[in-house]
Parts: sequence; C-alpha cells; structure tokens
Amino acid sequence: MDSINTMKEIQQGQHIAVMRTDDAASFLDIAHTIIDKGLHIIEVTLTTPNAMDIIAKLSKREDALIGAGTVLDSVSARTAILNGAKFIVSPSFDKETAKIANLYDVPYIPGCMTVKEMVESLRYGCKVLKLFPATQFTPKSIKDFKGPLPQIEIVPTGGVGKANHKEWLDAGSFAVGIGSEITKIYQQEGKEALESYISEIKSEV
Repeated sequence: MDSINTMKEIQQGQHIAVMRTDDAASFLDIAHTIIDKGLHIIEVTLTTPNAMDIIAKLSKREDALIGAGTVLDSVSARTAILNGAKFIVSPSFDKETAKIANLYDVPYIPGCMTVKEMVESLRYGCKVLKLFPATQFTPKSIKDFKGPLPQIEIVPTGGVGKANHKEWLDAGSFAVGIGSEITKIYQQEGKEALESYISEIKSEV
C-alpha cells in the first residue's frame, strides 16, 4: 500500500488507536479485540516492550492498518517500516525521519503545536500533522490553524476520547488518536467492556 492509499484509509477510518502497555501480550490481546470490533488502525508506540515484534505480528492481519508511534529518529522509523509499519508518527518533527519515510513511501505524521513547526513539516512533505497534546487546544483550533495553512490536515491526539472525539471530527479533523481510555477500560473492566466501548465510539460517527 502506498502513502496516498494509507492516508485515505486513515481518513476513512477516522480513529487511530494510539496504545502503549507494559507488556506485549496485553497489547496484542487489546489490539486483536478492537480490530475485531472495527477499530482497525493501530499505532504501536515504541515505548511498549517488544514494539517491533508487535508491529510484525499485527501487520500479518489483512484487516488492520498498523503504524509505529513515539518514533524519535530515522533508525527507529526504518526498523519499524521493515517490520511492517504502514505509517510513522512522532511526538515532534524530525527531518531525517521525514526523509526516510519519503524514501519508503510511508506517511510520516509529526507532532506539532505551533505554526512554525507546521510550516517546517510542510517543507519536508508532511501535510497531515498530529496536534499534540490536544489537551492544550480546543476543536476550534483546527479552523484557526487552517486559516493561514489551508493545505494541512490535523490529527488531534492526547486527551481525545469518547466524550469529545465527535466534536473534534465535526470540527474538521482528518482523524483522531485515542488510546488511554482503551487500555484503561481493558485493564479495569475487561474485554467485554472494551468491545462495548469500541462499538459505541464507532456508532457515534
């Protein structure tokens, strides 16, 4: 899948599950559960133990789109891509990561908080940007940023969940990243509660 089709799938899917756990087994159990319930776009944060193995295993599912998150450098980006990651996400912009992603025709979604960071990302071919942490902004910020930069698309992440995901999407978000609620429900209430949560999220949009 090339970068254009990957981004189309992310936009159509609307939700990216941005997850981190303390062990690979829990991550895989959560991931398979939410994929089966229709939330099939998953960002495997590299702060998760054995993240590259998780990416490789989940990438074997034809009904899922797996990316790597918390990518801080180009070496990690390349390793993730070789293990099957179809998109790369960073908490901030890194030009060498942008170059390696472009080389492999894999979308790179860097985290940005300012217009200056967004303009620098554009110079390296990044048009879809992660607004992070979204807790520092409101859905109205989408329109504010796209005023001077109408060519960008924004994925708010951090503090986005069931209570406000629809508000962000209605405001013009390309997609939204949700995650902490997913792992919390799984850990505290179990798999059935998580399945219900995902069904509710998907039915609201």
